[in-house]
Amino acid sequence: MSELVARTGRHHQRYESGCRLIAGCIPYRFRYTEDSNGNKSDKIVEVLMINSTSGPGLLFPKGGWENDETVEEAAVREAWEEAGVRGDLMHFLGHYHFKSKTLQDEFSPEGRCRASMFALLVKEELESWPEQSRRVRSWVTIPEAVQCCRHSWMREALENGFNKWNDDGMVRTMKATNNQLDACDGDKNTI
Repeated sequence: MSELVARTGRHHQRYESGCRLIAGCIPYRFRYTEDSNGNKSDKIVEVLMINSTSGPGLLFPKGGWENDETVEEAAVREAWEEAGVRGDLMHFLGHYHFKSKTLQDEFSPEGRCRASMFALLVKEELESWPEQSRRVRSWVTIPEAVQCCRHSWMREALENGFNKWNDDGMVRTMKATNNQLDACDGDKNTI
């Protein structure tokens, strides 16, 4: 069994043209409502958000894209580290630019960041994960997520990326790979 340790530090992270490169995802699942007879009726999309460790509001899992991984592997790793979920990347939602107020360094002195965001269909919600002592998970509907999202760029990824993909029928546009699992712990039999 692998250790439940999140990667930390900036010395292995990717930068491009003064921007720190970020990878993240919007984890989601389907929930069915029941009618008065107990039969399944409407299918509802819920997204998983986590608390911010630096203030109010909720976030989607995201973090630095490191030199030894693909952007897809980084997004899957961040979902595991911060939210304790595993699943399949289904669609690339786009690039979103923002300025970090707290994470300025020698490679990005202005704190500029570019996040690559993905839709992740959750297959497994883990009982233990690296940041569980600092994070609380919340499954919310899309309208609830829009209301409680801490950062405008994440709200944009939800409204303009995820919602558009949802409206277009949620067609899978990414090929499933074992690398998605390798980014977490290499155990290919867990999902």
